[in-house]
Amino acid sequence: MHPIASQLLGKTGVGGHHCNPAAAVLLLLLCRGFLPSVAVCPPCCLCTSDIISCSGCNLSTLPFDLPSYATRLDLSHNLLTALPTNWIPQPFDRLITLVINRNSISKIEVNAFNVTPHVLHLDLSSNQMTALNLSLFTGLKELKELLLFDNRIVQIYPGAFSGLHSLQKLYLSGNRLKAFPLGLYWEPGGPHNLTFLDMSYNRLSKVPVQSLLSLTREGRVYLQENPLVCDCALLALLEYWMWKQYRPLVDFKAEYPCRDDSISGLVCSQPDMLDMPLELQTYKEEPGKWLRVPCPGLTSSAEEGQVVFWVTPKAVVNSSTSDPSAHFIVLPNGTLEIRGAVIEDSGTYGCVAARQRHYDPLESVEVNVVVGNLSSASARGLTNRSGTEHFNTAFTTLVSCFISIVLVLLYLYLTPCRCRDSRGGTRGCGGRAWILCSDPREVESGHRRSNGKRVAFLEPQAEDSDICAPKTPAMNLGHVTTEGILKNGSRTVGQTHTDPAHMA
Repeated sequence: MHPIASQLLGKTGVGGHHCNPAAAVLLLLLCRGFLPSVAVCPPCCLCTSDIISCSGCNLSTLPFDLPSYATRLDLSHNLLTALPTNWIPQPFDRLITLVINRNSISKIEVNAFNVTPHVLHLDLSSNQMTALNLSLFTGLKELKELLLFDNRIVQIYPGAFSGLHSLQKLYLSGNRLKAFPLGLYWEPGGPHNLTFLDMSYNRLSKVPVQSLLSLTREGRVYLQENPLVCDCALLALLEYWMWKQYRPLVDFKAEYPCRDDSISGLVCSQPDMLDMPLELQTYKEEPGKWLRVPCPGLTSSAEEGQVVFWVTPKAVVNSSTSDPSAHFIVLPNGTLEIRGAVIEDSGTYGCVAARQRHYDPLESVEVNVVVGNLSSASARGLTNRSGTEHFNTAFTTLVSCFISIVLVLLYLYLTPCRCRDSRGGTRGCGGRAWILCSDPREVESGHRRSNGKRVAFLEPQAEDSDICAPKTPAMNLGHVTTEGILKNGSRTVGQTHTDPAHMA
């Protein structure tokens, strides 16, 4: 019986002789559906504001009156064996996190998750699932993280992850998979935004190296603790990942098969090339022409069984397949041939080949390719460099002239000086600089010209001597050459003045 109905009936008397009228009205309204049902927390569960935890309750089915207001539902450590279509009695429209790990779930029916359309995190780890069937996770259009590790999954059927457009992280570690689920990335309707895939601790013996080189440019794939066959292609992949400091390999390097102690009998490189430093090279070509880019560290034909991969800005190509009409061709010696180069081919190219060496941090297995009008680019470079040099020269000259003018003005107008005037008065006079208001010969003749000041450098005079009176200098200043700083039409640069005292 409904909880509210039980409470209302509990208030009525035996035989109905002491019936509460208000309780009877409420009971009638509830039976007719006018009052909302209020679900209570099951006895074995813990319910808070928006979290319901029924972990460890030995549940084989869910309680019928489970509250639906939760954003997190924890059903871990129970006895659930299957998830039928109606495994949850009512929709959970606010549910974001659903945890059903540590059960015995081996079967999930189609549309089982339609009642949880807004779940972002789904944990189905540590169950007994053996296969992932078509449209298994229908309804989880917003799912971002799916945990399926520690199951017994042997096969993933096409379309198992159809509709998971928002899925970003997928954990398949600790299962029994023998083939890499490449269909995750190219099947229609699949999780094309997947950036994290954990395939560790499975039974993979081979992996699609060329596809992994393309997938791992923007995502992470974990492959440690798999019985991978250590061939030249896998060795080239691991060496390239180690040079790129690819975190899934660097963090679990000891758990990969191609270690130094396991490749003693594997010959994939050229012995005479082991000590050659790998430097970053740049190759330039004009559009429409063919360009050949050698693989760093390889100069002759590749060893038998060796496969050379080139990671281009557009795709990944290898030397085992050759299409004469293709835009990128990998020659037998590992050289990349770009036929009919276009500007969009410019970028960084990586040559992935098994060299069986430890790369120095300063070495590079990549090259730069530049496709463009080289003559125009050179002309633009020369023009820009010339314009820059002219600008720098003009700017430096302008700044120098401005600073010189400022220093002269500061020296002329801020230095205290005294100067004789026609009435015998004096003005301030500096110690080492004597600013003459006019030419000394003009002062003697009584004529003055208002055509600028002159500067001459003399020895300092004693404080008790007559102000601005001529004094015999400590050294012979018979001929003092002064240079006009402020030029005008009536003065000439480098004019020589003769001391009047010597003239007498």
